[in-house]
Amino acid sequence: MTRSILLASTMLAGLVSAAQADTLRLLTWGGYAPDDVVEMFEQQTGHTVEVTKSNNEEMIAKLRATGGGGFDLAQPSQDRVMGPQMEFGIYKPMDVSKLNQDLFIPSMLQATMENTTVNGDVYGVPHVWGTSGLVMNTAKAGDVVADYTDLCDPALAGSVSYRLKRPTLIGFAFAMGEDPFAAYGDEAKYKEIMGMVEAKLIECKPNVKTYWGGGDELMNLVRSGEVTASMAWDTGGWKLNDDNADITFVAPTSGALGWIDTFVLPAKGQADDVAYEWINFVMQPEIAAMITAAAGNFTASAGADEFAEDSLKAKYQASFPQEDIDNIKWYPPVPAGLEAIEGEVLDRVQAAN
Repeated sequence: MTRSILLASTMLAGLVSAAQADTLRLLTWGGYAPDDVVEMFEQQTGHTVEVTKSNNEEMIAKLRATGGGGFDLAQPSQDRVMGPQMEFGIYKPMDVSKLNQDLFIPSMLQATMENTTVNGDVYGVPHVWGTSGLVMNTAKAGDVVADYTDLCDPALAGSVSYRLKRPTLIGFAFAMGEDPFAAYGDEAKYKEIMGMVEAKLIECKPNVKTYWGGGDELMNLVRSGEVTASMAWDTGGWKLNDDNADITFVAPTSGALGWIDTFVLPAKGQADDVAYEWINFVMQPEIAAMITAAAGNFTASAGADEFAEDSLKAKYQASFPQEDIDNIKWYPPVPAGLEAIEGEVLDRVQAAN
């Protein structure tokens, strides 16, 4: 290779690298990077955004296959960060000093950073979130139900519903004064807590109209009046509120159960600076409200609810005063072995007379 050809090749490689670094390859969920937000970011920064829509399983599979390559920013759920990083090393630590932390709801930022810390390094910060808690007809159950275990009140016999899934076990445990997440590292203690919850759920069976399996099923049960109080997601309660002002989502006194989809940096990402720019851009309250309109869930952007559509803002603020936001119990990664314990408990509850 002649010196001139070598020089040209080197310059071309530099241009390609610069172009790659100026493009944000985003691996995310549907609705989290709507076209209008992408367009605004590209106009204001001069960067290009390439959006790939995915889900948790696909995100982890794509990043595992490339050793953390192919993308510059990804958005797995909080409980898919620590485990995959420890096992596969597919992320890189975040430099939180490059983030405008004032844009985040403090309790959410702190919880996510703690739950995504590996060997002292932070690997994730929060973006979109949601909760499960209580959805009820407040005119019929509002004086009776304030926490998960209140679904077992005799006054509600035959008119409540929840899923036979782990959120029900976790919610009942918190309502009974236990901390199941704190027991994740102590299998014996976790079994003890689950035993208490099992007994309570068996005792509660006469109150259960049915164990719902899908969101549409539950929505129909509540709309018809067959079910007056249930465990369900916040967005489901708000949708029902559109049809009946008495029905809404209520955060339980022991704390709603929260999930968070995060921002993480793939290990072989090539545009970290652009990734930080994107995070700081979309966490601005006005921009975050645009994402809420597209995704249907709120973000960890402080004050973004003020810019949401009026009816949704009213529902959110009624369901989540600041003290209830700070009381959300965020799902941490599930250690190996606990799902088997939970499965056995759920089977026995299902089989009990």
